[in-house]
Amino acid sequence: MNAKKITIATFFCAALGLSGAEFLSTCFASAISQAQIAGQPAVARRIGAIKAINGNAITLTPDSGPDVAVTVQPNAHILRIAPGEKDLKNAAPVQLQDLQVGDRVRVRGQASADGASIAALEVIVIPHSDLQAVHEQERADWQKRGLGGLVGAVDPGTGTITISVTTLGGRKEILVHTSESTIFRRYAPDSVKFDDAKTSTLQEIHPGDQLRARGDRSPDGSDLTAEEIVTGSFRNVAGLVNLVDATSGTITVQDLLSKKPVQVKITSESQLHKLPPEMAQRIAARLKGSMSPGTPGASSGSAPAPGNGQSSAAQGEMRPGGATGASGMGGGMRQGGAPDFQQMLNRMPAITIADLHKGDAVLIVTTQGTTTGGGTAITLLSGVEPILQAAPTGSQAMMLAPWSLGGAPTGDAGP
Repeated sequence: MNAKKITIATFFCAALGLSGAEFLSTCFASAISQAQIAGQPAVARRIGAIKAINGNAITLTPDSGPDVAVTVQPNAHILRIAPGEKDLKNAAPVQLQDLQVGDRVRVRGQASADGASIAALEVIVIPHSDLQAVHEQERADWQKRGLGGLVGAVDPGTGTITISVTTLGGRKEILVHTSESTIFRRYAPDSVKFDDAKTSTLQEIHPGDQLRARGDRSPDGSDLTAEEIVTGSFRNVAGLVNLVDATSGTITVQDLLSKKPVQVKITSESQLHKLPPEMAQRIAARLKGSMSPGTPGASSGSAPAPGNGQSSAAQGEMRPGGATGASGMGGGMRQGGAPDFQQMLNRMPAITIADLHKGDAVLIVTTQGTTTGGGTAITLLSGVEPILQAAPTGSQAMMLAPWSLGGAPTGDAGP
């Protein structure tokens, strides 16, 4: 194998595995091994993002490990390639001055003895702007063809997952079909970032997990053939704020579910919104109507439970064409499917931790946390006093649990 073929093979791996450092390492190790078998000296390679650039000096932040100082040699080949491209034959030469902070690059060259610097003879670049465009397309596709819900059952034999999806008329079961080509990812226990999600398998999905799938749905919306699935185990918190510490970025909530105080971290990745009063009242009315007679908070008045003769439009379920009887709640709905509460949330007023006060009622979805730290808020919703009054135990109040994996997992809390 000559040097040209090795270059193509190694970048082929890089293009396929931009988000998989482990896969990249395997590919590069294979290519280096082939070079050594051919009697050629192995060269150093690093993949990462440009942190700083000054003339021919680049500070590279690799996928793992400390920053690397890269000196681009005068005779270096610098090529630009599109995201997802698998062959250098479609690469275009660019100049060093075309590189920018944030660009994704793979550099190849002679490394120093300590590995802290590389004299680069080759730089392959995917511009940050191109990556952003791809991410935006993926985000739009997740919002258009994504579906979130709570896992009820997993059948490894048929490769299917049954999830429970929240609709305005109650819960609906959706059957998610997987195949050998389905991509599985799972959120890290202490992170709300999709980029931190790890490659997973169907076997790692369990009842009670929250799931977000992207794919094609059947005409009646009861089945989805998944191209990509992201799952995680999250914690639901419903209660009143006891303490707000804006300095440390934490709040303490007296949780109605566990009957214990729960400390939750608020970060820049956390999504905080306030529910408009009229929407809170409508959700509370539907909660009361869906409870069994005798349940604390259940209505004995005019909010009938689903299935008692109410029309599908009055229950807020979807009609063909996307019409709904729930006035003002149509945002985020899709034909043949359930309303996407994450899209609804995105349209609600954003708030900060400074807007929260002792006694405020909140619904929160958090990470599970670790043994050394509490959970981090993924989504927090305030202005939910009517909802907690309608469901004083807190369990029914978490009817919007699919928030945790709502929206587009390509960067927001989500995945």
